[in-house]
Amino acid sequence: MIAQDLKTALKESCPNLKDRESSDWPAYNCPIENLPQVVQALRDDHGFGALMDATAIDNGVDASPRFTVVYHLYAPEKHAYVRIAADCADDESPSAPSLCGLFKSANWMERETYDMFGIRYQGHPDLRRILMWDEYPHHPLRKDFPLAGHENELWDQEIAESTGTKVKPAPMAGGPFVAQHSVFHSKREPAAKDESWNEEEEKPGS
Repeated sequence: MIAQDLKTALKESCPNLKDRESSDWPAYNCPIENLPQVVQALRDDHGFGALMDATAIDNGVDASPRFTVVYHLYAPEKHAYVRIAADCADDESPSAPSLCGLFKSANWMERETYDMFGIRYQGHPDLRRILMWDEYPHHPLRKDFPLAGHENELWDQEIAESTGTKVKPAPMAGGPFVAQHSVFHSKREPAAKDESWNEEEEKPGS
């Protein structure tokens, strides 16, 4: 099924579905309230029976909508992928409907996205952090999170009392690492910017 045929079929369950710019497989923007119906139609009617990834995009602190949830599905018999994106309505407290009822694999994926971006999945059976500790107050993949991180209290009170230290921001030590935009794969490898200071050396020009 070509992208246009798939879009035409999906419009039966979501008339407001729109094309999303993509350089690889078919991609669509879906109103967030229609997300479960569209994904269910992809699974039940079009063979996209595997949820490969669930993540999000922070479009920037000044953007509105700021957060977009993204799902990648795969149809094994067709060897085809599709990407579905949906904008969160609230920029301050972003949320999205959970797809755990459709795919068991959504459980950990949505927990990771909640942990890293702060997006709450309505209807998730066990929405808690999966990488950072429960009391951690930040979401590391948000655009306003410092590259080196924040200084925070240690998650273990006993260790904190024994050591008298905190979680310290990471030294830059050669980073940040960025990839150049290029059609040549050799040029896309991440390379360090000239910012190799650390906690013993001040940032150049400071």
